[in-house]
Amino acid sequence: MNERAVIDCLDYTLLDHEASEAELAEFVARANSARVGAVCVFAKHAEQVKPLLDSGIILSVVVGGFPVGSQNLDEIGRDIRAAVGNHADEIDVVLEPRHAEDFPNEIELAKLTTMREAAGKAMLKVIIETPLLDERNMRAAARMTLAAGADFIKTCTGKRGPCSDEAAEIFAYEIMRHELTFKEKRGMKLSGGIRTSGDVVRLTNLVNAQDPSIISAGNSRFRIGASSVLDNLLNPK
Repeated sequence: MNERAVIDCLDYTLLDHEASEAELAEFVARANSARVGAVCVFAKHAEQVKPLLDSGIILSVVVGGFPVGSQNLDEIGRDIRAAVGNHADEIDVVLEPRHAEDFPNEIELAKLTTMREAAGKAMLKVIIETPLLDERNMRAAARMTLAAGADFIKTCTGKRGPCSDEAAEIFAYEIMRHELTFKEKRGMKLSGGIRTSGDVVRLTNLVNAQDPSIISAGNSRFRIGASSVLDNLLNPK
């Protein structure tokens, strides 16, 4: 990916509950100047951020607890519907892992069904905390999430560990597998500990080795959650 392609796929993020109006305005101004693919904020900031965004920049809203996802179905559904009502284009929500041999099971399926129904026509991006999971549970959670109708699977919040090479490979493979099985194209978001252009190159090469169609589709199927990468791209050393 060249620099422009990376920026086009960037989810430029400000997740600070205490962010002031001035800080949010400055954040949006930088997003507009760089022409990032999307911005990602907490739901309570959506109403201020949305009208400041230039046309074509996607508004993604984090709901349902972050970085620890809610276990309450009513809360998850209510938060997502409220975000959609505030004109969010996309919903980012954590599928909170459980330390149980049967994870994921009907508990997670109920959450995912609630997420999908509440999101309606908005893009649903489900965060699977891969740093907390082994390979088996990563694959099982990815498969269930895709089958439940999520548009994107995201590697992690970055708050409980970084995105590993293994997670990038597994998610790309599972998206390819889902498409072959169900004829449905899904997307993935790499996030967590991605700080430099070198990190992006390494991880995107791993994704391409599994399924080059994901990245070639652009930001409709591929995102990078790494705001510090923008500094790296715009101010190379």
